[in-house]
Amino acid sequence: MNLIVVLWQASLIISFLTFFFGLFTKSKTSLLISFFTSLPIALYFLGANNAFKLVALFPVIPLVIMYLFHRYERRRVES
Repeated sequence: MNLIVVLWQASLIISFLTFFFGLFTKSKTSLLISFFTSLPIALYFLGANNAFKLVALFPVIPLVIMYLFHRYERRRVES
């Protein structure tokens, strides 16, 4: 098996695992790891000429969820 394919698959698996772990535990660190590990996959699909180009938007999701967790924690501390 090609080394690039193995790294790409490992990045995909790590990205999804850390995304779901960060989502369920509300861990910003896990969501940040998910963001960085999903970047190579997003950049690969960014070059597509069809609907697969939308896969490139996946790294935005962990960043938005991190922002929402931050706002929720800040509001909870203020009240």
